[in-house]
Amino acid sequence: MAVKLLLIALLALASCSAILASDPSPLQDFCVADLQSKVFVNGFPCKNADDVRAEDFFRSGLDRPGDTNNYLRSNVTPVNVNQIPGLNTLGISLVRIDYGPNGLNPPHTHPRATEVLAVIEGELYVGFVTSNLNGGGNRLFTKNLRKGDVFVFPQGLIHFQFNRGKTNAIAFAGLSSQNPGVITIANAVFGSRPPISDDVLAKAFQVDKNLVDWLQAQFWTDNNY
Repeated sequence: MAVKLLLIALLALASCSAILASDPSPLQDFCVADLQSKVFVNGFPCKNADDVRAEDFFRSGLDRPGDTNNYLRSNVTPVNVNQIPGLNTLGISLVRIDYGPNGLNPPHTHPRATEVLAVIEGELYVGFVTSNLNGGGNRLFTKNLRKGDVFVFPQGLIHFQFNRGKTNAIAFAGLSSQNPGVITIANAVFGSRPPISDDVLAKAFQVDKNLVDWLQAQFWTDNNY
């Protein structure tokens, strides 16, 4: 009986952990990532605490605009665990996003993070799409943001930002993961290597295979992180 109760308790604990878990929780003050380690874990192994320096928690340069001279007219500057090793296990990261006139941060998802975006300069048209609804279809939420406005993109949902204006725009976003990941929808669907079968895509998008082949032959710009 005691063994059964213990197993039930462990299963309940595991279930709660699965529900609540995002990034691994810290079990000490910090776990600065050892980015050179050959050990593969969920996240990064810790650097020896005696070797940790203030620089492990520091990054400069977010005052400088990113280069928007590309097809999308936008640029994302990430600050995650790969740039600041001290973010390891802390479940948070940051990006600066620059948009030229008509600049687009194209539809994409972050599989491991919710995003909170704040507009610092200019105006942005932003939105996200829900997962498939029970009655069919997907709901779109959009908002026109101005300087000082904040918008939330829930974890895993497709979202975008577009600068409709004739001047530059700047936004900063916090993400609830040390390594949020990104899937740019068009790039993933039409620019994967090896490519997805044009039979599959033609049927999924209900278009001619020649159009799919043309789309797959394009150069897919990636401004993301």
